[in-house]
Parts: sequence; C-alpha cells; structure tokens
Amino acid sequence: MSTDTPLDTVDALVQLSFLTQRLLSAVGAEHELSIIQIRLLGVLRDRQAGMLELGAHLGLDKSSMTGLVSRAEKRGLVRRAPSPHDGRAVLVSLTPQGKRLTEEATAEISRRVFELTGCLAPGERAQLTELATALVRSAAPGA
Repeated sequence: MSTDTPLDTVDALVQLSFLTQRLLSAVGAEHELSIIQIRLLGVLRDRQAGMLELGAHLGLDKSSMTGLVSRAEKRGLVRRAPSPHDGRAVLVSLTPQGKRLTEEATAEISRRVFELTGCLAPGERAQLTELATALVRSAAPGA
C-alpha cells in the first residue's frame, strides 16, 4: 500500500493505538512503570478512587487490582485509606512522590503526543481531539 493511500477506519485506529501504546510504553520504561501502572496513576492524578471504581475503569478484577495497588504502594506512589462512607471500602490516592512522578510522566506523554500530531494543522488537531473524545465517551460504561 502506498503511503498516499488512506487507511480504512479499522487499520487507522488500530495502527494509531499501536503508536500510542508504544509511546506510553517508552515513557513508562523511562520511569520503571508498566502501561497499566501509568493508567492507574493517570486515573488518580485528579482524584482518589475506590478499588471497585479503579478496577472497572482499568478493566481489572479484584485480585489484579489489589496486586497493582500493592506494587504501587510499595514504591511509595499511592496510599490506601478507609472510606469514610463505607467501612469495608478502601480509597486509593497518590502520595506526594506519586504526584511528582505522574506530573513528570504526563508532561513527557503530552510532549510526545504533540510531536506525534505535529504533522496536523491546528484545526485538524482540534478535530482529532473532538472525534477521539466522542469515541471515548460513547464507549464509556453507562454511555
């Protein structure tokens, strides 16, 4: 296929996903984080969340979530606290160290995504953002 021939929707989205995963993997490796750990920190960057909510957001079962949070906790990136509303529930939040690492990784990911989309005109970049937002929101649970 010529580089001038447009990809079909499936190929375009799948190959864009591969590019994005490669970018996240590279940034994660620089900070000794897996992609799922980057996703965990990303979810927690602006809130605390319960284990069930995190599991649903990340697509992980309870035991996988417990292991993920335990490993992040051992690194000093997150902390667990009892929920004030439900004595059985645990809330997870970033520690100061976790916040710093999340800010660094977010800045680097943003820089690399900006480079990746650098071939687009500002209007095209805005359109891509709008379309990607629509797809993400339509696939969200409860949408």
